[in-house]
Amino acid sequence: MKILLTGGRGMVGRNILEQAAKRGAEVHAPTSEVLDLTNAAKTAEFVQSLQPSIIVHAAGRVGGIQANIREPVRFLTENWSMGENIVRAARAAGVKRLINLGSSCMYPRGHMDPLKEDMVLGGPLEHTNEGYAIAKCAVARLCDYVTREDGEYQYKTLIPCNLYGRFDKFDPAVSHMIPAVIHKLHSAKESGAEAVDIWGDGNARREFMFAEDLAEAIFFAIDHFEALPALTNIGLGYDYTINEYYAAAAEVIGFKGSFVHDLSKPVGMARKLLDVTRQTELGWVPRTKLHDGIRKTYDYYLSKEVQNVLSAR
Repeated sequence: MKILLTGGRGMVGRNILEQAAKRGAEVHAPTSEVLDLTNAAKTAEFVQSLQPSIIVHAAGRVGGIQANIREPVRFLTENWSMGENIVRAARAAGVKRLINLGSSCMYPRGHMDPLKEDMVLGGPLEHTNEGYAIAKCAVARLCDYVTREDGEYQYKTLIPCNLYGRFDKFDPAVSHMIPAVIHKLHSAKESGAEAVDIWGDGNARREFMFAEDLAEAIFFAIDHFEALPALTNIGLGYDYTINEYYAAAAEVIGFKGSFVHDLSKPVGMARKLLDVTRQTELGWVPRTKLHDGIRKTYDYYLSKEVQNVLSAR
């Protein structure tokens, strides 16, 4: 099987490549310089030439709440452009199988119960990352439309919960919560700060899965592709409060100070937990516990690779 992976330099992509190496899988992961997914003609030409057995679309413009609020146009247009171009190129080249990675941001805001796949496009989106979410919803629906028009083309979407892990971004301007917390607590520990601020009251709940587990889930999905529904949540099935994530990270990092809640800052949805019934029925469960995942992520944060990037800012 010849796999075309988009987004091979991102956190998810690099974890997928590690899994591929362990399995001896043939994966082609061109850089954005080789395959510019925002260029429709070049994307179509590349896919036609490669003729992969399956495409895993993991590329995207990603970032935390600050980045999404600051650049909604970019998050909407770039993610839609990349998704549309790779899906249309796949269809034009006769590629019958495609796995598209969505996001839990696709779900409507304001739901405290676990989010089921049939709730996508069922209500208003969270405004702090609406542009990104609209693009993800549109690409998932495009995949579904392709399959509806011709059943030989099976284009399916996995919807992961929030992710963290090795190869993450730790720059506060673009990072998601857990890498941002790791950077913040490490800096506080090194400087001897007595307190660290938490946006909001810390009671909002989030589901964060170790990215290595998602990579394993993707290969599981490839191996069980025929049984895979059009939309499948991939997550833990349980969550923690923001305060609990800070406490776990502080324990791993060794930060002994206190926390101060900044109630003036936005916090997003009160809860965002995926219903993992479909995932469980397929037979896959994640295996990394929170403290273990944070430890591995912190070890990566301390590596020369990350520190060189941060010092160059």
